[in-house]
Amino acid sequence: MTAASTSPDLAALYRDLHAHPELAFQETRTASIVAGRLRALGYETTTGVGGTGVVGLLRNGDGPTALLRADMDALPVREDTGLPYAGTAHGAGADGSPVPVMHACGHDVHVTCLLGAAAELAGDRSGWRGTVMLVFQPAEETGRGARAMVDDGLYERFGRPDVVLGQHVAPVPAGMPGLHPGPAFAASDTLHIVLHGRGGHGSRPETTVDPVVMAAAAVLRLQGVVAREVPGTSTAVLTVGALHAGSAANVIADRAELDVNVRTYEAAVRETVLAAVERIVLDPGPVTGSEDVGVLADAAGAPCVYWLLGGADPQVFDGAGDFAAVEHIARGLPSNHSPRFAPVVEPTLTTGVTALVRAAHTWLPAAP
Repeated sequence: MTAASTSPDLAALYRDLHAHPELAFQETRTASIVAGRLRALGYETTTGVGGTGVVGLLRNGDGPTALLRADMDALPVREDTGLPYAGTAHGAGADGSPVPVMHACGHDVHVTCLLGAAAELAGDRSGWRGTVMLVFQPAEETGRGARAMVDDGLYERFGRPDVVLGQHVAPVPAGMPGLHPGPAFAASDTLHIVLHGRGGHGSRPETTVDPVVMAAAAVLRLQGVVAREVPGTSTAVLTVGALHAGSAANVIADRAELDVNVRTYEAAVRETVLAAVERIVLDPGPVTGSEDVGVLADAAGAPCVYWLLGGADPQVFDGAGDFAAVEHIARGLPSNHSPRFAPVVEPTLTTGVTALVRAAHTWLPAAP
């Protein structure tokens, strides 16, 4: 895939967004920049959709509607890239306390590329007809942003798209898009489980119901769900990422808390795993990364095309003879959510803009 180099304006925009990251549902500065640029390009622009989301519409005669989506939020991570435009911002964490913020997952790339595509589509209306719907979504990292926009009447207010298009930057060679047929990202479910026992003194366990023992048994049983209840031809990941109970060695606590994350690709497998989790802890008797872009497609009843966008320095991959070698090198690079994740500006932005424009043209017929 080749294209003319991205304009210096877009590169400057990317560096600015990277230097000013904002957490989920706090993306007010980013949303303001997006809205201003869309209005200047002639898009019908609405802000505050689903909280801080922005929707831009460009109508170009009769035809289908293509939704192009970018997520805007950053992560509570302290940046360690050493870049001259590294972010130093702080935001309000879940408990209201200040936390460092970084665009550690490349959403600044996504926003920049979609704004670049918006400019190209607006500047060449002779090549397509229909409606372009641009969705700049908040809070992808919390898994709540897409649902918030849908619940805020996204499709009732702006129309129902015929396709949902998007991309995600990844530590593979910049200039290389990656597309996989069928389910390409996993569904993600995060469960907070509380096991209630009966507390007491550590010297008299017979008078108590120990939730630590309950939690230990639950964790071991949960690890058997994937091994024994998911078909060998299917994929699932179940992780107990946190377990909290008690505060002293000689006190038996009255409760234990588990944080469980489940990743699946098939609806039937997801239901099986979640049912097994519920049975184990509540009943007394291909990438595993996840994305909520699928919520937009499901709510619209439309197909979703979502691809990976290479963002790593291509020179790092010199000498890689095949894709297996590329994968081996990529495993040694800082990945999404790492404090050292830093996509190269070019050819990442150029490829991202080109991919979005070509995808839109694929779904929007040429003007007569």
